[in-house]
Amino acid sequence: MLTVREDHTRGFQAISSMSRPRKVRIHSYKLPDLNADPCLDEEEETRVLVVGCKQQDADYIQNVPQLPYELEVEILSRVPRFEYWKLNLLSKRFSRLLKSGKIFKVRRDRGAVEPSVFMLSNGDTRWTMFDKDFEKFQKVPELPSDMCFFHGDKESLCAGTHLIVTGREEQSIALWRYEVETSKWFKGPAMITPRILFASATCGTVVFVAGGLDASLEVVNKAEKYDSETKTWTRLQGMHKRRKFCSGCYLRGKFYVLGGRDERDENLTCGERYDEGTDTWELIPDILKDMSFSSIQSPPLIAVVNEELYSLETSANELRVYDTNANVWKKLGDVPVRAKSNGGWGVAFKSLGDKLLVIGASVGPSRTETMSVYTCRPSADIKDELVWEESKRCCGVQLSHFILNCCVMIA
Repeated sequence: MLTVREDHTRGFQAISSMSRPRKVRIHSYKLPDLNADPCLDEEEETRVLVVGCKQQDADYIQNVPQLPYELEVEILSRVPRFEYWKLNLLSKRFSRLLKSGKIFKVRRDRGAVEPSVFMLSNGDTRWTMFDKDFEKFQKVPELPSDMCFFHGDKESLCAGTHLIVTGREEQSIALWRYEVETSKWFKGPAMITPRILFASATCGTVVFVAGGLDASLEVVNKAEKYDSETKTWTRLQGMHKRRKFCSGCYLRGKFYVLGGRDERDENLTCGERYDEGTDTWELIPDILKDMSFSSIQSPPLIAVVNEELYSLETSANELRVYDTNANVWKKLGDVPVRAKSNGGWGVAFKSLGDKLLVIGASVGPSRTETMSVYTCRPSADIKDELVWEESKRCCGVQLSHFILNCCVMIA
């Protein structure tokens, strides 16, 4: 066993536990700024004071070697993201490092990213952010928009460390973004064609959008993408079809848009996929030919796990997988939420890493009207048993079973 004692060189020395140890108390310790230039004014440092310390004890710290900058950033990039809020409490330097986005860039480069779930349920005024296991949560600050935006329909999507929410304000279609680094809401940047009821799909720090209703309520075929690193929108080639109430996903390197309704309000069974390399769209006839439609039908509930496309068929509370070669959907088994009662509205169906995530009201008459969370690791093989696991704790949060918005951030 080793303890620490003072020696005459004013440093630290390891000695045997047989010697009488002396307690060393830190009076002032300067926390290193991992993102600052060496010439930074030291008056900006935040100091941690410990009550009851001797002034001379602070000198012992001066000889403690500090880790190289790159190594410090590497270490912090491996800290679970739900612990990052504590960095703001340590020092101004750590807070600036977090806000700079440097940690998140290193996380992406090292493949240390992890999913988080952002959710807004019926009756809630603030978004809730959950970790991937629904064991921890954080309440997002209230979005500073008007009452029209608050009560109206909204779309949500994620790109990098940005949560993007769009909807109608009193005067126009507005876009708000929440940045995880700063834990703040910012307005804009607006889409090139502001819209609602559109399809979207995330690929790393970029998100694609297509279709929807523009500010004049015209159904559009326009598409664009948002880059969270540059905070800019870029116009893309338009789709073959105009469509609203459609859904999107990113599958095998391409942006897919499925279903929806056209400018005559007729249901579309076709889909389209976008190739960014050629800036072209390819029409996929009858990809939803077996889907049931109703007057209250939600946009298709689709998700991608391990490069396989899955859907929740709301009319039967059933999970299906898409066979690309045969252009058919294969039945895999039941889904443990009541998606049928509201035509798919109020249910969250998302990919969560290598799992499928479904959130809503549980099936069965004995269940209370509260949010239930289920995950499963699906298999495209119809012979494999479908096993759903319920999150029993769910952080102890009591939210409505009717989910207004839900999206998954990988950062």
